[in-house]
Amino acid sequence: MRRVAGGLLLAMAAVFLASRHFASLHPWVRFVQAFSEAAMVGGLADWFAVTALFRHPLGLPIPHTAIVPRNKDRIGDTLAQFLRTNFLQPAVIGRRMRRVDVATAIARWLTDPAEGAGGRFRQGASKLVAQVLEGLDPQRLGSMVKAGIAARLREIEVAPVLGRMMKAALAEQRHAPLLDAAIRWGAKALTANEHLIRQMVHERAGSILRWTGLDETVADRLIAGLDKLVADMADDPRHPLRLKAEEGLDRLAWDLQFDADVRARVEAMKAELIANPAMQHWLDGLWEAARAGLLRVARDPEGAMAGQLGDMLRQIGGTLTQDPRLARTINRFVRRAIVGVAADYGDGIVRLVSETVRGWDARTITSRLENAVGRDLQYIRINGTLVGGLVGLAIHGVDVLL
Repeated sequence: MRRVAGGLLLAMAAVFLASRHFASLHPWVRFVQAFSEAAMVGGLADWFAVTALFRHPLGLPIPHTAIVPRNKDRIGDTLAQFLRTNFLQPAVIGRRMRRVDVATAIARWLTDPAEGAGGRFRQGASKLVAQVLEGLDPQRLGSMVKAGIAARLREIEVAPVLGRMMKAALAEQRHAPLLDAAIRWGAKALTANEHLIRQMVHERAGSILRWTGLDETVADRLIAGLDKLVADMADDPRHPLRLKAEEGLDRLAWDLQFDADVRARVEAMKAELIANPAMQHWLDGLWEAARAGLLRVARDPEGAMAGQLGDMLRQIGGTLTQDPRLARTINRFVRRAIVGVAADYGDGIVRLVSETVRGWDARTITSRLENAVGRDLQYIRINGTLVGGLVGLAIHGVDVLL
């Protein structure tokens, strides 16, 4: 467009020179001369005005030219303040977000067919995710993920967490099925190992007991007593041994939370477990499985949407569509989250804009603003040329009439 504006100015100059040469031949040529002369003046004036915004015309240091480069710091501060005042105010964002129905948009994205807007969005987003995953170094990224998980596990002190979980389980009697299972396992183990008990009694009995066969009687009585003990424990929730076991569990829960020695031992066991090569291998496999799953979904989003994941997502979308209360909750959450980001990071965003513009050199800010305004600057020059020509034509016409 710059060439069009410059070409139009040169064309008016050529027309002016030609009209001056032929002005004496025909009276109407005077009108052409007046139009082209005024058009040149208007075009040159607007060229000067447009150029003076961004640079010195013809490289001459004329006062009040190159306005944008000379004032780029002030422009950056003003732009940042404009963003802060008109866009990053929590109240402004809150009012704007009240008119945005995020939940409905999510529901449509989840429930639209492949040829709809939701399908196009899924395709574009999936392609981007696949390109990002394929472009990253799998080994380095896997090492980063594994190191991050391991670091997070090291930061967490697991003993108090286990102690609180155990305490809550005991308070709500959720340990009872585990005790019952342990008692049943003990009963099965006793039945399966009766021969070992009989052999132990036979070996430790005296020769007289073995000769009289009383060792067998002792073994029978011992096994019967153990069977009765296990059965009583299974039938009676208030059995003394069960209560003793619960007391031990309660004590362990307290030690895990408040005993420094127990917590230190648990932390040492955790560190050994994390450093174990088997654990590292498991983390590697976990990352590879997650990455492979993400790539499968990203490469074939419609296939993923056709499976169980798709059914689940469509159910979520249908729930959002049918449950206005849930939709309002999601919209309220999104609105508060965005308003919170604006309140917490608005000043940082403003500072980033201001410092970024300050960091640009004169050539950078000139080229970027020129590209942003673009064709309109050249239309100013074109309009100035045409309007100037029309004004010159009108003035010449008035002179002729007078």
